Amino acid sequence: MPRSRQISTEERAFLEAYDPSAWDRPSVTVDAVVLAVEGGEVHTVLVRRVEHPDLGAWALPGTFVGIREPLEDAVRRVLRDKAALPLDHLEQLYTFGDPDRDPRGRVISVAWLAIVRPERVRELPEGVVLATVRVPWEGEEGGPVGAVGPEGEELPLAFDHDVVLGTAIQRIRGKLAWSDIGFPFLPESFTLFQLRQVWETLLARPLNKDSFRKTVLANHDLVDTGEKQSDVGHRPAALYRRR
Repeated sequence: MPRSRQISTEERAFLEAYDPSAWDRPSVTVDAVVLAVEGGEVHTVLVRRVEHPDLGAWALPGTFVGIREPLEDAVRRVLRDKAALPLDHLEQLYTFGDPDRDPRGRVISVAWLAIVRPERVRELPEGVVLATVRVPWEGEEGGPVGAVGPEGEELPLAFDHDVVLGTAIQRIRGKLAWSDIGFPFLPESFTLFQLRQVWETLLARPLNKDSFRKTVLANHDLVDTGEKQSDVGHRPAALYRRR
């Protein structure tokens, strides 16, 4: 909520005389990068475009923002309406403002990073797919990425969404070691092995088991639940959760 404040007589007179049409008004959109990790792959939610521009291409769930609509309300609205998705994590990612990014005119996109657990995306509406992200660069180098559909087909991405999606991967890789951004990919209780699998998938490289355990327990506030895995064909591992 904007803070309330007193407006002086002089300021009120200025605002009444102010002409907003003196400046061009760009359109503002929100685009959501929805990520999930399963089966050693990073997945994202894409929506097939049914109108020009980029008719038939695949886009991140997005929408134009209403003139009185808060940005976070807009991104939650589009994820609810286009993908029927509840969220486990949402944060603002980056603002994309290249003047030529959208052929319809000057459109500024505020991108958001949304993380969901795999069970959230088992059933998606028609025209929405869970695509596999293909990252052609290593580490935190950054850059455009690709997407592969459920049948292994390359999916053409609309607008600059290959760059938007790549920025999300870059953000997560940069934050894994020092933040809790890796935990929303997992259920509330998890094993350290499951956590390491998520990290290895996001980073696209193997991690040393012992070093990972020491690093995670030292840098993250984890609690041993006192419970162990059930219904597994091996020695059950301890279950942890975030405090």
